[in-house]
Amino acid sequence: MPEPAAWRYQKITKPMFDLPQEDRILAGRVLTMAGQVFEDGFVHIAGGKIVAVGSGKDMPQGAVTQTGGTIMPGMINSHAHLNWDGIHDLARQSMDDPKPISAFKAAGNMLKSLRAGITMVRDLGFHDMNLFSKQAVEQGIFPGPRLKVCGAAIIQTGGHTYWVCREASGADEMRRAVREQVKGGADLIKIMACHDTLEFTDEELHAIIDEAHRNRLPVTAHATYDACIARVAAAGVDCIEHGGSMSDSTIDLLLEKGLPIVTTFAPLVQQSQPDIARRFGIPEWKIEERIKAVADPSRYAGLKKAAERGVPIVFGTDAGSPAVEHDVVAPELAHMVKVGVCRDNMDALASITIRAARISKMDHLIGTLEVGKAADLIVVDGNPDHDLFALERVRMTYVAGKRMHG
Repeated sequence: MPEPAAWRYQKITKPMFDLPQEDRILAGRVLTMAGQVFEDGFVHIAGGKIVAVGSGKDMPQGAVTQTGGTIMPGMINSHAHLNWDGIHDLARQSMDDPKPISAFKAAGNMLKSLRAGITMVRDLGFHDMNLFSKQAVEQGIFPGPRLKVCGAAIIQTGGHTYWVCREASGADEMRRAVREQVKGGADLIKIMACHDTLEFTDEELHAIIDEAHRNRLPVTAHATYDACIARVAAAGVDCIEHGGSMSDSTIDLLLEKGLPIVTTFAPLVQQSQPDIARRFGIPEWKIEERIKAVADPSRYAGLKKAAERGVPIVFGTDAGSPAVEHDVVAPELAHMVKVGVCRDNMDALASITIRAARISKMDHLIGTLEVGKAADLIVVDGNPDHDLFALERVRMTYVAGKRMHG
């Protein structure tokens, strides 16, 4: 394994935020996401883990909280940018925000995520600031969800969103860029593989993937159209971000390699709603463009076909993008069902729980309510498997048995 990040050598005498792990029985409707629904059920948490789950008739003695809601696994946003606020111009805040302001934005967005029932965030880059967010949470400096972070995304010099990424040129420099993220404590490596054109030479692309895998880190690729998706899949990446148009041969390749796609419809959905978009200063021409795009079924045809053929589809919102705050959940999930990349509400809920846990290799620990797993769970007012917008009414959020909200 790579040498640990320097901050992991620090001895923490006492965390600043040392919340207790509760020993409690939560009673209510239980949606395990492991194939069981208990209309009158319970989840017993103790020592940061789930120690029992089942029907109310089997509920043990102990401190019981009648939740009056649905108890389900905590949600995972697999594509977010905690240091972006969803309000200001991305390039300007990326270049102009002092590091303390970026840190405050991340802190506020972590709290906003917890209140929305998000118990893990996969942060895909804002320079290398997410490395410090992870340190703050793990050292108890600030309360937050679990974090999987990439450090700075890697891009060819002058490439797409160069103003927020680690620029590099040549295979050796690409390897150096990967090693910098490894040294900082990254959990994965992200590359910006295309925009209007394909980015990186073949030698550069293979150098990044080889160096990441040598350090036992997965690689995820910003890839938004067929040629780019096929190229990075063939090169050996482990996940696709955004996705887009895809030929049958590209879908075949994704299935052969078992690659998931993290969809990010929220910017399109939020910016297509004039009342929301105008509050965030989205120009009228863009609102009109988004209204047309969101209603165009051809835009989703490749993703829909990929999902129907069995490519794993995972929830992500690109949170921090214009008009997409870090508590936006239901609009993304509802759109995933509407356009057919998820079969139904339960499939959409799987994309934000167990499938999301799998792509981060955390499914042994989180993603379902099962005995022995971590007590990462939420209580929702309503039945989200019937109405996804019930997820906008989160009453309680637990991470590792610690009540972080409610």
